[in-house]
Amino acid sequence: MAITLTSHGAAGTVTGSKHLLEVQHSNGTLTRILLDCGMFQGEAVRDVDTDPNRSFGFEPSSIDLLVLSHAHIDHSGLIPRLVAEGFAGPIYSTPATHDLCTIMLADSAHIQEYDHAYDLKRARKKGKEPEADGPLYTVADVEPALDLFVELAYETTEEILPGITLTYSDAGHILGSAAVHLTLNDGERTVRLTFTGDVGRYVDRILPEPVPFPQADVIICESTYGDRDHPPIADAEDELLRYVKEICVANKGKLIIPAFSIGKTQEILYTLNSLSNDGKLPRIPVFVDSPLAISATQVAREHSQLFRDVVRAELEMDPDLFSFPGTEFVRAAERSKQLNDIEGPCIIISASGMMEAGRIRHHLRNELGDPANGLLAVGFCAPGTLGARILDGAEEVKIFGDTIPVKARIMRMEFYSAHADRQELVRYLSCQDPKKVKEVFLVHGVDHSLEGLKGLLGSKGFKKITIPHRGQHFKL
Repeated sequence: MAITLTSHGAAGTVTGSKHLLEVQHSNGTLTRILLDCGMFQGEAVRDVDTDPNRSFGFEPSSIDLLVLSHAHIDHSGLIPRLVAEGFAGPIYSTPATHDLCTIMLADSAHIQEYDHAYDLKRARKKGKEPEADGPLYTVADVEPALDLFVELAYETTEEILPGITLTYSDAGHILGSAAVHLTLNDGERTVRLTFTGDVGRYVDRILPEPVPFPQADVIICESTYGDRDHPPIADAEDELLRYVKEICVANKGKLIIPAFSIGKTQEILYTLNSLSNDGKLPRIPVFVDSPLAISATQVAREHSQLFRDVVRAELEMDPDLFSFPGTEFVRAAERSKQLNDIEGPCIIISASGMMEAGRIRHHLRNELGDPANGLLAVGFCAPGTLGARILDGAEEVKIFGDTIPVKARIMRMEFYSAHADRQELVRYLSCQDPKKVKEVFLVHGVDHSLEGLKGLLGSKGFKKITIPHRGQHFKL
């Protein structure tokens, strides 16, 4: 009898979250549980010969059930492919995660189809055979996957398989994000396992702080910012307002804000709405140019019961915290193209946050070459992504095959990061007695972040801290 763990993604990388638990029961049966089914992005795809998104490392039809921590694509993005390749079990998530996946997976499928068609067109124009094997999945693959979702509210314990229970607690990362708490009984013993998913911040924002969780024997913990702290920002409004004034008022330029459709976009709109209500925001147009972000903002409105108490109180005075005079939500592609021709200052908020896909690439191609403009990065960009190259100081970048000079002012504002920094991760784990935790597995980070958090947790009394490699097998 044994309980084992194998990380098939987000092991030594940030993206592609996928962790397989196998419980060999005393009666001879085998249970296989997959934690997350995320897509690899950035250098995890570019710097390898074979696309890791095209091979799971296990047979999808052999998985009994999937437990999803949250809706971000690097955690949920391969679910339609998993189902298309034979997975037929339940997919557990919180209700908000289910609603977000409904729009996000359809959007991801559309991007897969669009990018494949674009690659075909470019290859044929050059008289070459396309290198890609086809889209990872199609829009038609999404609905069968969504049919498998089973909703489970926070702090509700359910026996999901014989001898195995699941409880979600609020991780404070994005709407509906959860830490996963499993009790795994193989017939002879019980292991209490916690998978943190992505941990949120301890700051006054839209969502509540991460919730403490019961004692665990084994913890799988993210480490995105495991070796550094976020800048201490007393007032995010002041910093964002300063960038708006410097770029849009003084320079009369465009402020481009690449933002994840879920979480970041709503946080920025919430801040701008507050500035507008206080009469501080200059009268300039604000465009939210992302159909997915528009849909996600509506999902956020529908799940306002998940907001912090003080934010829900604000709804009594302002029934829409994400819109204000001068805001335009852009769905139509034709209107999006018209933004390129706008004269004068404006703010354009567009996806994706890592600048890898979506409409943001069109705006960057059009606006990066103008020194009057500004690019404000508000979140993590995985190594190898377009966003990471720009933030690392690239003088020029390739966008849609064109070489674009980077002359716009490049700025960064980490207050809007949805990931806990190293001290916040320590605070999150402070609800645990380190002596009772038999092993901590660190995932979802690059080498320096993983090693940094390993050293810090070691100094806090956690004894056995492991950094798994992709495909490495561990007996719990």
